Amino acid sequence: MTASQDDNARHAMKMAKKKAAREKIMATKTDEKGLIIIHTGKGKGKSTAAFGMIFRHIAHGLPSAVVQFIKGGMSTGERDLILSRFSDLCEFHTMGEGFTWETQDKARDIEMARAAWEKAKELIRDEKNRLVLLDEINIALRYDYIDVNEVIDFLQDEKPEMTHVVLTGRNARPELIEIADLVTEMELVKHPFRSGIKAQIGVEY
Repeated sequence: MTASQDDNARHAMKMAKKKAAREKIMATKTDEKGLIIIHTGKGKGKSTAAFGMIFRHIAHGLPSAVVQFIKGGMSTGERDLILSRFSDLCEFHTMGEGFTWETQDKARDIEMARAAWEKAKELIRDEKNRLVLLDEINIALRYDYIDVNEVIDFLQDEKPEMTHVVLTGRNARPELIEIADLVTEMELVKHPFRSGIKAQIGVEY
């Protein structure tokens, strides 16, 4: 046997052992449940990753819904595509009027956040929706526009068993992280904005 053949044989044996160990682990993973999923952190990609899940549901013909808590009337690729092509599979509600420094009206921000939360509860209670995305809700929770304990109680007590709920935005509250099934923190390493490059179509929106 040549050295190359010997290396290949060792590699194949190693991979076979890994495959057997992996299959043994996977055989124990039999449960299914609706997950509480959080995308947070200072890095880019929180909403983008969440919309990836929305499009997966659309691809499988599974009804879903989106509630945007902060983002206002600005056109985005995801929203335009869903509204024009997939509105039968995904309800889309843009309830916010922009970031807080744009509106400069705290009372109005609170009012809109509360309205968004009421819509979110309605969509989550509807068991036909397999996934509900609460985009930027963490920002509304950070500013106490919505009571975090109310959100936690609702998700624990009223969310249908098989419904997934994704909550995005920076500074996710620790109490919310505690009850979540899946939490991802996006870490900022570099961002073009710091080099004077503005938000660009197809990348940021």
